[in-house]
Amino acid sequence: MTLLILGVLIWAFAHWLKRLAPALRASMTDKMGEGSKGVITAALILSIVLMVVGYRSADFIAVWYPPSFFGHINNLLMLLAFYVFGASAAKPAKVWLGTKIRHPQLTAVKIWAIAHLLANGDLASIILFGGMLAWAVISVIMINRAEGPWTPPAQAPAKKEIVLLVISLVLFTVVAGIHVMLGVSPFGGV
Repeated sequence: MTLLILGVLIWAFAHWLKRLAPALRASMTDKMGEGSKGVITAALILSIVLMVVGYRSADFIAVWYPPSFFGHINNLLMLLAFYVFGASAAKPAKVWLGTKIRHPQLTAVKIWAIAHLLANGDLASIILFGGMLAWAVISVIMINRAEGPWTPPAQAPAKKEIVLLVISLVLFTVVAGIHVMLGVSPFGGV
């Protein structure tokens, strides 16, 4: 569990460095130039490795037993998460949802985390998905405080909406396939 917790903490603080310690971040940029971004990227890659290794090696400690239908709710929420995440991609105009949600990528992480918390009741899952949920919520608060009011972008043509829906379905299918290859069926053992 130590590696998992360390991974979540490194992930959070690497993302928050600019807002929590702006002088340190500026000093890094002054000393290393664009190389400072490489240091942050390396920290984020390390955090992902620690989270994966920590999660996969954690002992299963049941905290609660989710009902089996929560797996189906997880899948529906994951489709939504892919769509919401992709809503940030259309530029400069956004798909419909991108004009309603200020932080679609962080909102998608929140949906992803909640979906997985519903479907998994073990301690490692609560640490991983709960930690990522906390990171996303705190990130939104920090960004909103720093940037002030938000002006929604223009809406993109309907064609982009259809493309995003198709991409969301394809990505969901690919990620579900990867889960199956890793021995975790998102379809309840199907």
